[in-house]
This record gives sequence, structure tokens and C-alpha cells, in this order.
Amino acid sequence: MTPETAGGADLVETPIHPPHVETYDVVAGVNVDRSGIPGRLDAWRVTDFGLYFARPVIAHPTIRWVQSWILPGLGVRVSDFRRHPGAVRSEDHYVDVMATTVDGPVWRTVDQYLDILVRTGAHARVVDSDEFVAAVRAGLLDPAGAERALEASFTAYAGIVGHGHDVDAWLRGLGIELTWVPPPEAG
Repeated sequence: MTPETAGGADLVETPIHPPHVETYDVVAGVNVDRSGIPGRLDAWRVTDFGLYFARPVIAHPTIRWVQSWILPGLGVRVSDFRRHPGAVRSEDHYVDVMATTVDGPVWRTVDQYLDILVRTGAHARVVDSDEFVAAVRAGLLDPAGAERALEASFTAYAGIVGHGHDVDAWLRGLGIELTWVPPPEAG
């Protein structure tokens, strides 16, 4: 066995990008996305457990609109992406593991590479572990940040699976009631 095949897994170098950073100004109603492009939020509100926002997704080949809850205490963002007509939707919720800071009216999120795809009542799957490992190797996540990201992903995954593959049921069990709005009509 060589280091490249330790444990039977191919250790292929994954190209890695710096962590995606976004900001949400809850006074101005503006989100600066991971590409650095500012955009208006359709809706937003701050609660004792997080920040809800909804906005259109511009120039994406499959996604047209997103609504999300940023939950700093759990180290995650839970999103409901709506696709363009005809695009297949494979998950109900997309859970990003992320670090969040709040400075006055500005919420700042830093993606921690790990994500959980959830089809309510059917399955949950952790994805992008290759990116996570590459980011740690490249020093883009320090050991303490990597540990927090792993703990957040383990906690979220176990909670979601333990509640019948249901993100909302897991969060209700923690006393967090997410509210979702119907997406705007596609057009």
C-alpha cells in the first residue's frame, strides 16, 4: 500500500479555492455574495436564533431564487433553493457548514466547505469532504476552525438523520422554528 492509496482510497489532489465569504446588511437589505456582487434582499428578518433572508439568484444556470436561515449557534446555514422551470431538484434543503460573525447590522459568513444535502424523509448526505480536506491541507482552515466545522457537520447530520431525514423536525427539537415562504412565480 502506498500513501496515495492508504486505506484503499485514492488521495487525488483536489483544486481548492479560498473560503466563500458573504455579508448581509440587515439595515440596507443588501447581500454581498461570494463573488463580491451586491444584491438586494427580497426579505430578511433577525430572530433570537438567526437571520432569515430571501433573494433572487442572478445568472445561475439552474437556481433562480433562494431563501435561507443562518443559524450561528449551530454553525450552519439552511437553504431552500428554487430552480428554473424544468430543472430537477434533488434536495429539499441544502445545509452549509459555516462560521458566522455579527458586527452591528452586518452578518458575515465564511463557508467551511462541508455541506449536507437533504431530501426530507428520504436521505441526507455530507458532500464536499474532498474540498474540506484540501482546504485544511492548504492552510485555508486552521485546526480549531476545522474542528468546529467537523463538529457542526456531525451534529447537524446526526440531528437530521435522527429526526427522519427532516431538517425542520431536527430544529424544532432544539426549539428553533423556521418559517419558509412560497417562492415567487417563475417567469
